[in-house]
Amino acid sequence: MAVNVRIPTPLRKLTEDKETVQASGGTIHAIVDDLEKHYPGLKERLCDERGELRRFVNIYLNDEDIRFAQGKDTAVKDGDEISIIPAIAGGR
Repeated sequence: MAVNVRIPTPLRKLTEDKETVQASGGTIHAIVDDLEKHYPGLKERLCDERGELRRFVNIYLNDEDIRFAQGKDTAVKDGDEISIIPAIAGGR
């Protein structure tokens, strides 16, 4: 099953400057693993050494934050759209 994954600008150097790529898998975890196969180095930017999503990385499945679903175990179906959004912090 293929889904479209939107890649944020800071990570596009790993996806050959592609804004959107396709990946396969039944869960967010499987999608991240598939992305790593095709775009080495991407998983370490998204996940920590335990394989958990980094705190500053937000992933949306069809405009819904996966933190309010099942996190990395959130089910994905053919044609879904995933957006990787880096958190923004700072300011006064």
